Amino acid sequence: MSSAMENNILLKTDSYKISHHKQYPPETTVVYAYLESRGGDYPEQVFFGLQYILKKHLAGQVVTREYLEQGIDFWHKHFGYDIVNREMWEYIIEKYDGYLPIRIKAVPEGTVVPTGNVLMTIENTDPKCSSLTTFLETILLQIWYPITIATNSREIKKILLRSLVKTGDPSVIKGQLHDFGFRGVSSYETSAIGSCAHLTSFSGTDTISGCVLAHNFYLAEEMIAFSIPASEHSTMVSWTKEKEREAYENILDMYPNGIVACVSDSYNIYDACEHIWGTQLHDKILERDGTLVIRSDSGDPIEVLERLLTILYDKFGGAVNEKGFKVLDKHIRLIQGDGVNMQAIKEILELLERIGFATDNLIFGSGGGLLQKFDRDTMKFAIKCSFVEITGIGGIAVAKNPITDAGKRNKPGRLKLVKDNDDTYRTLNSIDHTEEYDAAEDQLVTVFENGKILCEYTFDTIRANCDIDIDRLDSINFM
Repeated sequence: MSSAMENNILLKTDSYKISHHKQYPPETTVVYAYLESRGGDYPEQVFFGLQYILKKHLAGQVVTREYLEQGIDFWHKHFGYDIVNREMWEYIIEKYDGYLPIRIKAVPEGTVVPTGNVLMTIENTDPKCSSLTTFLETILLQIWYPITIATNSREIKKILLRSLVKTGDPSVIKGQLHDFGFRGVSSYETSAIGSCAHLTSFSGTDTISGCVLAHNFYLAEEMIAFSIPASEHSTMVSWTKEKEREAYENILDMYPNGIVACVSDSYNIYDACEHIWGTQLHDKILERDGTLVIRSDSGDPIEVLERLLTILYDKFGGAVNEKGFKVLDKHIRLIQGDGVNMQAIKEILELLERIGFATDNLIFGSGGGLLQKFDRDTMKFAIKCSFVEITGIGGIAVAKNPITDAGKRNKPGRLKLVKDNDDTYRTLNSIDHTEEYDAAEDQLVTVFENGKILCEYTFDTIRANCDIDIDRLDSINFM
């Protein structure tokens, strides 16, 4: 497929949607749809990723005669006969110069909203383009991915922050979950979207594509995330087992200052920590102006980490903090980078608290469990039509309401997201809450209209919107 075809808006939808312009009632002039998470694994969500989708796919002159003819030819071959709504697309070219007559309202990016609420609405602004609303559902619904990743990372941040408040130093929170997911996802684009979503709550990553996306699509002028020199097994085993000490010493020599991480389980991690790091290189570590982070990458983390913390505290010492938990000497820390997901983090934090070690002795790194093991059903995302206008009939609230699954009933009518005095959110519809709906201030902001982005968010603003207030931690919903 040529790059021109990849950029063609007529080809950025499900095949069957090409046929939908003939399926709406005659004289349909407005189709209005909305996005929500109907539940799933989290009590609330971080809205993130729309600005990327708008800039990449929908903003500007996205319909041209070349694209139209290309699309007509493609769909003719795909279906076997002419099926494209040529009249609508030609009208968009002639009247709007190829800009899409669509209005999108959405909650500000980074906002944390309980599941089950409207997050975004979409409607056509020209009565001759009513089928365009749901034509765009396919590309817009891909926002499920950045929302889910941003939400999962924030949920983990809640868990880590609560443990840090109890046992250690909450100020280290932004570096507590490092992104190792670049190689574990299905594409470069997935890595960029997922990593950027993770960075709404944290600032450590080895997936630099997320930093690039934030720069290109979210006005991030400064570096938004950081990493450190670190070894992998290839750089360690190349020295062979007989020269394991030399391999470790080389790390210390090459990086005499700052933080450096070294994977130490190529052979026997207990021996490495007790005899090589803890005895042979003990003084060299303590003389460094920086911190050595030892990485465990195999075995049962509960068993391994308990033993390693005991060894390292015995060898390097430390102190008991004001909260009554042990903190290793500042020159030594651990990172757990194998099998890390939310459940594993919960179990490891329970271990640390049980054996009396502060959470800030340990950093987590996550790959597949951070960016990849999710799907649209994780949070039950859907875009559904809830309102139409038909000439001679007027506005009609519409909704699916399957007798076989009440959970798939969608909201009817036009919708507003409102914020109550206690800072909680709820959704009003124009049918069941008529007077309140008319008077309520909508938290959804018009971000896109007639092909133009009207409102942009910086990455710093998004981070601030989804930040967690430590003073309100006890009142925050946990999974």
